[in-house]
Formats: sequence, structure tokens, C-alpha cells
Amino acid sequence: MANCKTPPTTPGEQIAQQILNNYDIKSAEDVQDVLKQIFGPIFESMLKGEMENHLGHKKHERSEDGDNVRNGYSSKTLKTSLGEVPIRVPRDRQSTFEPQIIKKHQRDVSSIEGKVLAMYARGMSQRDIAATIEDIYGFQMSHEQISTITGCVMEEVEAWRNRPLQSFYPFAFVDCIYVSLRTEYGVQQVAVYVMLAYDVNGCKDVLGLWINETESKHAWMQISDELRARGVKDLGILSMDGVSGLEEGAKAVFPHATVQRCIVHLIRNSIRYIPRKQWSAFTKQLKLIYGAINVKQARQEFEKFKTDWQAYPGAVSVRENNFSHVEQLYNYGSAVRKIMYTTNAIESVNSSFRKVTKKGAFPNEDAVFKIFYLRIQELYKKWKGRHVANWAMVRNQLLMDDRMSQLMQQYDVAY
Repeated sequence: MANCKTPPTTPGEQIAQQILNNYDIKSAEDVQDVLKQIFGPIFESMLKGEMENHLGHKKHERSEDGDNVRNGYSSKTLKTSLGEVPIRVPRDRQSTFEPQIIKKHQRDVSSIEGKVLAMYARGMSQRDIAATIEDIYGFQMSHEQISTITGCVMEEVEAWRNRPLQSFYPFAFVDCIYVSLRTEYGVQQVAVYVMLAYDVNGCKDVLGLWINETESKHAWMQISDELRARGVKDLGILSMDGVSGLEEGAKAVFPHATVQRCIVHLIRNSIRYIPRKQWSAFTKQLKLIYGAINVKQARQEFEKFKTDWQAYPGAVSVRENNFSHVEQLYNYGSAVRKIMYTTNAIESVNSSFRKVTKKGAFPNEDAVFKIFYLRIQELYKKWKGRHVANWAMVRNQLLMDDRMSQLMQQYDVAY
């Protein structure tokens, strides 16, 4: 019977065996301490190789021109994923050596800035971030250092808030989230308005963030004007939750946009006038209205609803005052109606924001924009490469509407 050949060991296995032969390792902490000791010589060997390539001759060999030679070492302490590691960086007499593996003035090789921003985006306080960095990586970061790292994001925030937008969005959703903000009058609750949109390819994008102390058509005209200045020529369907002044302000700039009230919020508003024991029967009958197969059936169900619940005029008036928003749903197919009748899409975004707004009052508006922007970057990673569910059917039904068909074809680029 032939002997089985022992497979050759890999370079990693050979190094691991040498470590075990030369170090007394008894715990996971010992492994990390050994790796920290090894990191330094590895970096130094690579830097020596770069110096040799820069000078064109090995150590103790004469150079052809003799002008530039090695000139000792300088000390540097690196921040690595395993903690601080001291190294010696070779120098040349003419100071022309530009190392690439660890550039001049670089002391952090752990990408710690990205880790700090990721933790900040997840709602961790500066104190918690500093403690986490020390626990995991073995070195301290002051609150000032963390503030500097996160503060550098403000340029990105401003660039993002002013970036060019696409010419047309078939769907846009508006909602607000309230946060605590320190002002000269004390801590106040302010509304941060968020606009989410679906483009012609069914991809999601957060178009912007705005902080307004008051809700009015003039404020929304300014926001709509800003969107137009950033490249938006038209909006298809704008879904909202009864935001004051939004419809008038948006219509002043985008006169042909369809403004849709959220049906789910209308149900919540009307149910307040109904005894709790009758909620089930009430909502079941409402579903017959907005779940009808056509507008004729919806009107019939609405007439029956008004008769059956006339004992609760408050609930009936909420539906009566907003029934036009139910009727216009039937200008579109069922797949489109499923998107436009609720603001769940934007509420999901705001739910993500709430995870990072629980740590107390924000010192200023920049702090609000900064943490929301970082959270949006996390959402972008999640959305990347994904389309809205059933978008092909939605697209086909949008094309059946004359105005939407014209806009979709005019602004569609590479679907």
C-alpha cells in the first residue's frame, strides 16, 4: 500500500510554527502581544526595502554617485488594529525618501477614522466610542480627536445636500422626525423634514434634509425651489402625511405633480372618533373603500360607510374631506396604488434615524445633519443594487398614464 504524502505546509503555517517555537503562548492575549511584536519588524523590513529601492544600492554598498546615503532612523509609534506598535523609519541624508507603505506623518494604519464614523453613525456617543476604541484596539482617543474626525464630515454633508439631482422622480415621499436641539431659548423640539424618492429605475435616494421651525406653504416653496435648482424638473406622485403647507408649496413649483395623502394616516386620524370596541368593524369597512377594484365601487362603499357610521360625524368628516385622495388612487393600476397610498417607505427611513437620536439634545443643526448624513450612507449601502419590489409592473402601469408616460420616456436613461 502506497504511503500517503504529507501535504506541504503553507507559509502561514510555517510562520505560526516558528512563533510557537519561540514564544511562550498560553492565551489569546499572548497571541495578540506576539503579533504586536511582529508587526514592528514587518513594517521596518518593508520600509528598508523601499529605502534600498530609493537609493539604488543595498546597505554597506557604495552608491554610483555617492551623494545620497542612509542617515539613521527616526522613531514613530503606529496605531494598529492590535494597539500601538513602535517602529524605526529609515532616513536618507538628502531627505528625499518618500515611503509608501507608511507615508510621512501617517501614524494610523488601522483605518480607525472609518471605524469611528461607523460607530458614530450607529448612535454611539463620543464617550462610548472612546471607550470602545480603547477596549478593542488598546489605545486612547480623546473626545477632541473623535470630534475632529466626525467634524471633517461636514464638508461631505454640504456637498451631499447641494449635489445635483435627477430630472424626474416618479415617486417622492415626505415625512418629518422630531429631535431635541439646544437653542438660545433652551432645549426645543424641532422637525427635520426628509424627502425620499424612487427614480425611473426603481432605485431609492434621499433627496435632502431640512430643518424648519414652522410648517407653511412658503417654507415648502423654498424647498421645492431648491430641488428645482438642483436639477429636478418634475415630480410624479408626492405622498405625504398631512404636512401643513406642503401641497400648496409643492404645487407652486411642480404644478402637475399628484399630491397624495397617506391613507394609513387618514385611518389613524378617523379612528380617534370611534370607541375602541368598534375599531375592528370600522377599519374592516374602510378597507372595502380603498381596496375596491375600481373608483365606482369605491364610491358605493363610501356611501354605505357614511350611512353605517353617521353616529360618529367626526370620523365620517375625516374621510369625506379627503375622499378625493382615495378617488385619485384609481387613476393608476394596483401596483402603483400599493406604493402611493402609504408613506411607509419614508417612515422606515425615519425609523432608522430614531436609532441615533436617543442620546440627548443636539448642540446645533450641523450635529443633526452630520449624524443623519452618516446614517443615510449606511442606508445607501443597504439599498445598493436593489430595486423597489415589483418595479417592472409598477413601471408598466405608470406608462398607462399619459403624463407619467411622457415624463418616464423623456427622462428615462438606461433602464
